[in-house]
Amino acid sequence: MVLYFTSNSTSPPVVIYTGEDKHVNEDLLKYGFPEDFWFHVDKLSSAHVYLRMPTRMGIDDIPEGVIMDCAQLVKANSIEGSKLSTTDVKYTPWSNLKKTGDMEVGQVGFHDNRLVRTITVKKNAEIIRRLNKTKKQLQPDLAAEREQRDRKERVKLRDEQRERKKKEKEEMDERKRQGELRKYSSLMQPEKMQSNEYKQNRSLAEIDDDFM
Repeated sequence: MVLYFTSNSTSPPVVIYTGEDKHVNEDLLKYGFPEDFWFHVDKLSSAHVYLRMPTRMGIDDIPEGVIMDCAQLVKANSIEGSKLSTTDVKYTPWSNLKKTGDMEVGQVGFHDNRLVRTITVKKNAEIIRRLNKTKKQLQPDLAAEREQRDRKERVKLRDEQRERKKKEKEEMDERKRQGELRKYSSLMQPEKMQSNEYKQNRSLAEIDDDFM
């Protein structure tokens, strides 16, 4: 079972989700989206909370209110962390999570520690109440959702590539047209036209001289 929450701390609202246990967390880790961010209490056991942004963004571009919503959910769903006055919460892009064969169920590491951020939070019951009002329990087909997402991404990339090639061709055609215009304008310059006329008149004059 996956628990879904809606954060209205930004517009449009964004989805926050977490697995009901460590086994579900393994599937979430496997089928997360590249747009997702992962949140967890530092050095303590807690829920794995994921933030799904509508588009890819840098870790430092996440709205502060959304970060706080995710951090509060992590703290509230940590047996030890929920009892502490303050708790450190780590977060990082989903793509930075590392899972190796020797790790226990639910355990993860990081590919690059430079992409990990830590914040310290105090319990905020108001935020938890607000988020709990939006909670939904669903049992999605995570593999199918990821495949659907990837399929849309492939179509989008293909369309962007087609549009880019079209634009490049239009620019090339325009450069060619401008080149031909410059060439024509050069030929139509008055001094060149006069020179041609002079040559023509001279040739006629030479012909007349031959008949005289």
